[in-house]
Order: sequence, then structure tokens, then C-alpha cells
Amino acid sequence: MATPSEKLAQSLEVLGSLQLPVRGAAIRVKDISRTHRERLLANGFLQQVIKGWYIPSRPDEVAGESTAWYASFWSFCSAYLNERFGSDWCLSPEQSLSFHAGNRTVPRQLVVRSSKARNKITSLPHHTSVLDIRAALPAPNDREVREELRLFSPEAALIASSPRSFSSHPTDVRAVLLTIRDASPLLARLLEGGHTTIAGRLAGAFRNCGRERIADDILKTMLSAGYDVRERDPFTDKPSLLLSTRERSPYVNRIQLLWQKMREPVIAIFPQPPGVPRRVEAYMKRVNDAYVTDAYHSLSIEGYRVTPELIERVRSGGWNPEANQEDREQRNAMAARGYWQAYQAVQQSIRNVLAGENPGDVADSDHGTWYRELFAPSVAVGLLKPADLAGYRNAQVYIRKSMHVPLNSEAVRDALPAFFDLLRQEESAAVRVVLGHFLFVYIHPYMDGNGRIGRFLMNVMMASGGYPWTVIPVSERNTYMQALERASVHEDIMPFAEFLAGLVRKGIAGEPLPEVP
Repeated sequence: MATPSEKLAQSLEVLGSLQLPVRGAAIRVKDISRTHRERLLANGFLQQVIKGWYIPSRPDEVAGESTAWYASFWSFCSAYLNERFGSDWCLSPEQSLSFHAGNRTVPRQLVVRSSKARNKITSLPHHTSVLDIRAALPAPNDREVREELRLFSPEAALIASSPRSFSSHPTDVRAVLLTIRDASPLLARLLEGGHTTIAGRLAGAFRNCGRERIADDILKTMLSAGYDVRERDPFTDKPSLLLSTRERSPYVNRIQLLWQKMREPVIAIFPQPPGVPRRVEAYMKRVNDAYVTDAYHSLSIEGYRVTPELIERVRSGGWNPEANQEDREQRNAMAARGYWQAYQAVQQSIRNVLAGENPGDVADSDHGTWYRELFAPSVAVGLLKPADLAGYRNAQVYIRKSMHVPLNSEAVRDALPAFFDLLRQEESAAVRVVLGHFLFVYIHPYMDGNGRIGRFLMNVMMASGGYPWTVIPVSERNTYMQALERASVHEDIMPFAEFLAGLVRKGIAGEPLPEVP
């Protein structure tokens, strides 16, 4: 007779077979037997979404936590909509544009078109929902399937989107506009439908983004065909910097647009930089003295259980996994040792910045070293494989409790060079501090350690303006994470800038670092 553990293992094998790429993360009640379903539910490996539909989950998740749902949202919706409508469905043009723009944020309400729809809202977990609208789908050549989602093509979505979407989601719309090579695909659709108002709106939108030629081509061609088109800019603002007209990656466009949109609010909020310190050794002593406090709070934010005694043992060289069974087995000890090693590398990066090197160049060349030092001890004792030090992730990653879905692994390789270009070109130290941290964790290039590296990067940028080393207290973790979420999901950098600015002002005023229990 099978033991409970053996029975659970059998159920997990069944669950694994249902999580094939073709099936995604949605599991129908008819796909799995009642015995396996109830066993997996009881042990936390499965959770119900709506009646008859389930998603995989982790048993260590706290009841009511959103992580499993946000991680499964897009694949669940794809499978659920295919089951309901077959191939007769498509995301709305506005949400198609967001997807084409590289925005994978989980929406509060996913709007779907289908000729079989019932104009009904289906409530989903954590205050999300699907609204299906009975409406005609775009023509077959105006549809695309990406990541198993049925979308309007970029050109069709730009034409069909409401005027309000240009002002309510300007980053998404501009990111797509900047990928359009020429007016031809748009003109074919505009002329066929006689869309004079839309043609005027798109001409104004392209001109707003610096795409003068496309704007002129739309107006001149419509006029030649006998249409009276009046150009109108649908955006409520105009980019202050010149946008690239050659970049084909919407992810790169998105990073550049976010930087441009957020930099002025940061400059307005952040204190003026004290200036690069003349007494380099005095500055470096304060950085070195901050180690115990910084390590305790930064590791605690990530959920590690570290003590000042463990941190000191690591710093003094008393950490010995060969002789000490506790050090060898403790995940927390590996994290503390890795933090010490990375902290030494970061101090050298700061020295390079204070010596006059471009801070963006320093971060670009050194962040890989910080990452390897963070995790080298875990590799040494076998907690991680050597391949885990190889570099940027090759799989999708999700942030606990966040509606923001980081860029896919292929997009990371496009976005990071653009990010470091922005960092090296930026004149404001305050912007380098705030957007350096925010956009690094927004891209989330590694499977683990992004928050720690983001805070290291932040402090290297602090040095570039003479700001003091700044510790984010674990007691402020919720405020910190909510501010990052606000910036990621709603493109509102103000709360995060204000949060960091408050900590920096305390440091400039000479207030002591946060306490270590």
C-alpha cells in the first residue's frame, strides 16, 4: 500500500504532465481526477480560480497571497478563452497595444472581443476580471497570436484604439508608434475604411514622437485620395528628448520612454547632490562602516534570517563551511557570505566612480561581478549549480505579490544595454540614483538577487553625486515595495522618489543609520 508521500508524489507527476507548454497554467476540472485534485489542493500545490478551473501553486505561499495568480494570469486567460470561444476571440485594441509595447502588467480587467460573447464580467482572484464584449473581430490579416494570446496587429490596434488611450497610456502607444517603419501598412487600412478622423489623430501622434515623415505621408496620401484630413495631436504632453526612430524593440522604446517621463519629477523631488567628496578615504570609511547595518537590512528585506553575529562572523573570517556544520547547511549563512563578498566589489566600484569614471560605465562593467560574488558561496557548498553564475536569466521570473511581470528573457538582452546607455548619459545624479534602482529591478535581469543588486547600484550612483551611503530599513519594507509597485504598474515614480529622498535627507543631515536589533 502506497504511503501518503508516495500518493502525493503520484499526484505531483499528474500535475507536472498538465503543465506542459501547450496546456499552460490553467487546469480544467475534467483534466484531473477528483482524488488527485483534492490531494493537491489539500497540500497547497493547486488552487481554484473559478468553478471548474485551477492553477498550480506553491505550498509555502501564505493563504490569500497573489503571487501564483499573477504568475499564471496570462496563460490562464489564454486557455480559458480558448475553451470558451475557440479561435473566435481577441484582446481589445487598447490591450493589444499594451502587449505589443512589452507591457505584461496584469490588468484589473482584461477586455476581450468575440462574436460569441455575452457582454459579461467574469470575476477572477485578487480583484481582477475578464470582460467579454460581443463585437466583430478584426480581419484575419489584422490579427496576430503572441504568447498564445490573440491580438490586433500593431497597425490595426493603433487605428481601432480609442482617442483616450493615447492620453491614458502614452508610454504603451508611443512604444508601438516608434516601431512602425513607414506609413504604408497604416495607409492601406485608413484608405480602405475612409478613416479621416483617425488619420488626423495618427498623423498628430507620429509628429508628437518626432516621426515627421510618417505624419506627412499620412496627410499627403489621404489628401491625394480626396480625403480632407485635419491633424490633431492626441497626446497631452510632448517628449522633451529626441526619441530614436530606428529602434525596433518595443522593450527598448519602453525603457527609454519611462526614463524620459520620470526624470523631471525625480529632479524636482530629490535634494541637491552635495558633490563628489574631496576626502575620498573619509567617504569610503563611512561606506565600510555601514556594512553590518546594510547587510542586515538588505538581506532581511529579501526574507533571509540573519543576525549581527552571523554578519560579524562572516566579516571577521570566522565563517567556515568546512569545519562548521551550521555554516555549511544554512542558506542564510551563504547569503551573508555572498553579501560580504559583493560589498567588497561594490566598494571598489565606488572608488572608481570617485576617481572620475563614468558611473554608468562602472555599473555596466561591474554589476556582473556583484552578482557572481553574491552567489559564489552558494555554488561552493552545492546549494546552486555553477551554471547559475552564468549571467542573465533564460526563463521568465515573477515578483512576489506584484502585478508587474518583468520582461521576458529575450527582451532583457535588448533592454539592459539601453538602460546602461541611459545611465551613462544622464547628467543628474538624483536621476541615476532613483531610476537606476527602479529600472534595474523593473527589468529584473537575474533569477535572484535583483533587489540586492538594485540597492548596490543605487548606492554606487549615490556616490556619483556625493550622497551618503543609504540603507533602506527593513521596517520600511512595505512602503518601499509599494512605491516600486506604483512605479512599475502605474508609471508613477513620485512615491519611490519621495521615499528615497527622505532617507537621503536624513543621511545628509548626519542622522545615524537604521538600528540593527
